[in-house]
This record gives sequence, C-alpha cells and structure tokens, in this order.
Amino acid sequence: MCLLRKLSSSVGACQVFGEMTKRSLYQWNTFLKSLSRDKQWEDVLCQFSQMFRDEEKPDNFTLPVALKACGELREVKFGEMIHAFVKKDFTFGSDLYVGSSLIYMYVKCGRMTEALKVFNELEKPDLVTWSSMVSGFEKNGSPVQAIEFFRRMAMASDVTPDRVTLVTLVSACTKLSNSRLGGCVHGFVMRRGFSNDLSLVNSLLNCYAKSKSFKEAVNLFKMMAEKDVISWSTLIACYVQNGAAAEALRVFSEMMVSGTEPNVATVLCVLQACAAARDLEQGRKTHELAITKGLVTEVKVSTALVDMYMKCFSPDEAYAVFSMIPRKDAVSWVALISGFTLNGMAHRSIEEFSMMLLKNNTRPDAILMVKVLGSCSELGFLEQAECFHSYVIKFGFDSNTFIGASLVELYSRCGSLGNASKVFNEITLKDTVVWTSLITGYGIHGKGFKALETFNHMVNSSEVEPNEVTFLSILSACSHAGLIHEGLRIFELMVNDYRFVPNLEHYAVLVDLLGRVGELDTAIEITKRMPFSPTPQILGTLLGACRIHQNSEMAETVAKNLFELESNHAGYYMLMSNLYGVKGGWENVEKLRSSVKQRGIKKGLAESLIEITRKVHRFVADDDLHPDKEPVYGLLRELDMHMKADLEKSVSLEYEGDSL
Repeated sequence: MCLLRKLSSSVGACQVFGEMTKRSLYQWNTFLKSLSRDKQWEDVLCQFSQMFRDEEKPDNFTLPVALKACGELREVKFGEMIHAFVKKDFTFGSDLYVGSSLIYMYVKCGRMTEALKVFNELEKPDLVTWSSMVSGFEKNGSPVQAIEFFRRMAMASDVTPDRVTLVTLVSACTKLSNSRLGGCVHGFVMRRGFSNDLSLVNSLLNCYAKSKSFKEAVNLFKMMAEKDVISWSTLIACYVQNGAAAEALRVFSEMMVSGTEPNVATVLCVLQACAAARDLEQGRKTHELAITKGLVTEVKVSTALVDMYMKCFSPDEAYAVFSMIPRKDAVSWVALISGFTLNGMAHRSIEEFSMMLLKNNTRPDAILMVKVLGSCSELGFLEQAECFHSYVIKFGFDSNTFIGASLVELYSRCGSLGNASKVFNEITLKDTVVWTSLITGYGIHGKGFKALETFNHMVNSSEVEPNEVTFLSILSACSHAGLIHEGLRIFELMVNDYRFVPNLEHYAVLVDLLGRVGELDTAIEITKRMPFSPTPQILGTLLGACRIHQNSEMAETVAKNLFELESNHAGYYMLMSNLYGVKGGWENVEKLRSSVKQRGIKKGLAESLIEITRKVHRFVADDDLHPDKEPVYGLLRELDMHMKADLEKSVSLEYEGDSL
C-alpha cells in the first residue's frame, strides 16, 4: 500500500520504480499511468520502449496509455508500430478499449483514413468510439464527413448520441455556415430533451449567428431559460456581424443590468460595436470597464481599444493605449498604422512603422506590410515607394499576391504607371485582387481605354473571374474618362452576365458617370429606381454634377434632401454657394453663409505634405503649431517682398514702354 501511494505521483514513481530489481506488469502499468497523469508523454513512450527491452509484454491496460502519449505528441510512426503489435495478437483486436485508443491516436495525428479503418474493424463500437470519429472529422477540417458519420450513428440501434456528440455536430454545421442543417440539429436536440443544456444551446446560438441566421439567433436567445456570459457575448457578436452595432450595444446594456459579468470575449465584441457605431462615449465607458475588470492587460483587448479609438477618430487616445501595451504584436501595429491612415495621418503611419523596425524589434507580417504600403500610397512619394519595394523584396514578401497588388496600387498612386505595370507583369499567379489593382491604377490616371483593355484581357484571356470590386474599379475608370456607353455596358455585364447585385457603391459610380456627361435626368431616375435610399455620398455626387452643368433647379431639389440627411457637411454648402454665385444669386449665397455660421460648421483644413531626406513634413493653412513656423513664415514674408518688388518693377517697365 505504501508503494502504491508513492507511485501516485510521477516523481515518487520514478524514484521507487528505479530501485526495483524485478517489476511486474501491474507495476509497469501503474508507473505508466502515473506518468500519463502528469502529462509526461515523452517519458511514457520512453518507459514503454524499456518495457519491451525488459521482455515484459504489455496488456490491454498498457497499450491505451502508450497510444494516448503518441496522440498527444503526434508521434504517428510510434503509434503505427503499436498498431502493428496489436494486429499480431488477436486478443487485442477485439478489445474495445484498445480500439478506441487507436482511433484517438489517429484522430489526434490527423490520420482519419486509418482511424476509419480501425473503427470499421470494431465488432460493436460504443458511444465513445462513435463520438471520437464525429469529433475527429470535425476537428480535422471535414465537417461534411462529421455530419455523415453522425447520421450513421443516429441510425444505429445500439447507441444514442449524447450532449458531447451533439455539440461537435453543431460545430460542424457552424463551420459549413449551414443554418438549415443547424435548424435540423436544433429540432433533434429538442426531441431528445437537451433543450435546457446550456453549453449545447450556446453552440446552436453560435451556429445561427455565424451562419447569418439573424432572426433565428435572436429568437433562440429569447427562448433560453438560462443565459450565461457566452450566451450574451454570442448575441452581441451576432448583432455586430450583421451590421447592427447600436442593437449590439443595447444588448450589452441589458446584460449588465442582468448582473452577468463580462469576459474578454464580451469586451472585444462591445469594442467592435463601438467602432462600427462610431460611439466614442460608449467606447470610453467600455475602456473603463476593462480597466476595472483587469482585462486591459490582455493584448487583444488593448489592440481592440486602439482600433476603436482610431475608428472613432480619436487617434491621441488610441496612441495612449498603444503606448501602454508591454508586448506589442503584429496585430497591435496593424491597428495603429491602419488607424493613423484612416484619420488622414498617413505620415504618422510611416513614422511608427520605422520606429517599430528600429526600436521594437518586431518583424512585420504580410498583413502589416499591406497596411504600410496602403499608408505609403496615401502620401504618393515615389522615392519612398521604391524604398518599401526594396524592403518587400529583401524580406521575401514579393511572392505574396496581396503585397504584389498593394505595390501595383502604390506605384499607381505615386504617378508611376510604368513601375505599376512592371510589378504586375512580374507577378506569376495573378488573382482577382492583382488584376483589379492595375485596373484601378489606370482609372486613377484617367486612362479609361487602358483600364477597359486590361479588364477585357482579364475576362477573355485568363482564368480569373472579376468580382464586385473589379466592376467597381472599371466603372470608376469609365466615369473618370467620361466613357458613358462603355460604363453602361459594363454595368449591364455585371448584372446580367455575372449575376452580381449592385451595391450602393456601384450605384454611386453609375450616378457619377451619368452626372459627368450631363445625363442628370437619367441619374435622378437611377436614384429613384435603385433598391436603396440615396446616401449623402450619392446625393453629393449629383449635387456636384448639377453645379458643373449649371442646373440650379435640380440642384435645389437634391440639396434639400441632402441637407436633411447630412446637415453638417461644409462641402455641400460650398457647392450650392458656388452654383448660386455663378448664377448671380447673391441673396441665396448670403442665406447659405448665415446658415453655416449659425450651425457652427467649419470647413476642414487642407494640408500639404512634402518629403525631405526621408522625413515627411506636414503643413496646413494658418499653421501656428508647426515646430519650424518662425523660419517658414520668415521665408514667406521674404518671398512676398521679392514678389511685390518684381511686380512693381514689371509695372514700371511696362509704363515706360507705353510712354515711349
């Protein structure tokens, strides 16, 4: 008894076992189980091998312990040797415990073909073996086979699925995003009396949420007799994923009232909702909650806070949170760099990326490089673009198609279509994103025919299919080049041949296309017939077209609807003011100016950026905060004096010439 107590821990077991001169099979099994309990998997296999060297034959209690160790270590070769040993001894072949362990080992090693072979050789599989197979297919990326195996299990007369098997089945449905199949499982769960099993119902809720079955998820949540933090978090995530951020925040308020304590998943979902809703106030409250609950120490929570503050246009608060992250990962840097670009501070994105490389010793991944190249394209500095291109090649990112597409866009925005075309031609596997980038580049530079040529080459000479973004790019290219008939043909091709349903952006470009060539009546008709209510972007495009073509009557109608939707946009008031000014309607101009003044609307400051010795300098009108303002304004005054002197000299010479 004393010996057995010592063998209950692996340390004591090793000590006592090493002192034994002769060991029985029972002692070997006890020792191996002790090592297994402490997850000393390598020692299990080492001692199992020693057992053979000592000519001690293992039994049906020894083999499952060794097979479990093989599974945990993914030692499939060792497991196959044990399997071969089992086949040689017919007494093991009929042992269900050994068979289940073999299935476990093969499942863990991702060898489902071998696991299925073992299963089919079992005379009478039990619930554990059936469940292991269903779980194995689901975990090894074969959800269809998992569902098919469950169907076989349900039809077997001698076994009944339990809650663990059903949770695995629901997970398989979730991976397939098949809400209809999930609904069938839901019915099966109800009939088998598992409707009050919280973990199972939470799995069903997650299935509906991730399968975009919004109504079913909400209805199930309402029917749940018991809800935990997972239930609430899943519903909040469901609202966020379906674009209902305000509703997500409302559900979160209900959760807090119910007394349910939020966890990391909850806070992450709520921060996503705040970012989507641009709700800075609720974002700050969630930040305080994360601090109170001690969740802000999690890197993913801090990163979500950075993302939220950036998307709520508060970059200073975002940077303050970022500075407090002790170990910043690539995802944290992505949130910061893409956030600065979103806030019109692309130069800060580049500066922070440089700091990351120099001081934080963080190696960027492909996603971060795509974001940095996007920031660089916003600045449009060719020399900087070439430096980043060199970095991409040096660190082996040039084989990534997304980075290739980003380089094509970068060179296009830097005005170097030659380099953009060269990068495009060097990409071996051109996908839809790469083709779309080149089409976009031609569109930016007003080369509509070249964009159409590229689009036709993509459609007719490659195996790549255009997507909604491709059509948006080619439509924009046609719009910028004034190619109305070609643009309308592309729109019809998208709808009739490729069966894409146009979204708001497609309609906005179509309206812009018609507006540029003066087809204002047709553009108005499009906004009336499209399945969406016109957005401020579409109405603003129309208003701009009305100003270009001096249609003040239509402009007033459009402006009235536009100001109801977005009354604080200075640019729209300026468009109407310019239109009235051209027509001589100074009384209306004065009314608009008074309205702007009363509402406290201010026009955003324009800015200029220049790059000197690889450093970006930013200037805005009447800038009083620039660190070099004194020499800058001093030089401006000096230039002003020289210009006035030259003007006076020019006028004087002209006067003397006339006198002669």
